[in-house]
Amino acid sequence: MSTMTFKGYAARIEYSDDDACFIGHIAGIKDVIGFHAETVKELRAAFEEAVDDYLATCEKLGRAPQKPYSGKLMLRVPPEVHARAAMMAQAHGVSINQWASDVLAHAS
Repeated sequence: MSTMTFKGYAARIEYSDDDACFIGHIAGIKDVIGFHAETVKELRAAFEEAVDDYLATCEKLGRAPQKPYSGKLMLRVPPEVHARAAMMAQAHGVSINQWASDVLAHAS
């Protein structure tokens, strides 16, 4: 599965059979920003326009735009999973954060 991204923002896309169009929302932020189009090419353009408009609106209002993710991820895992992850990180000569980041980056 690939993701439509632009300037660090990702799109969540759905298809409306009733309206015969794609409906998208910017994912990972609390502000609600939507867009729609009938073709994939139009959808890409609408997404990029929505992101640019969001950034311009935030600038006009004098507030920072929300960022999709901070890069901080808190997980609670069973102790045996934690121990295995720590062992694997040590075996690869990296921190547990680096090891987990590498593993998550290759997850599909």
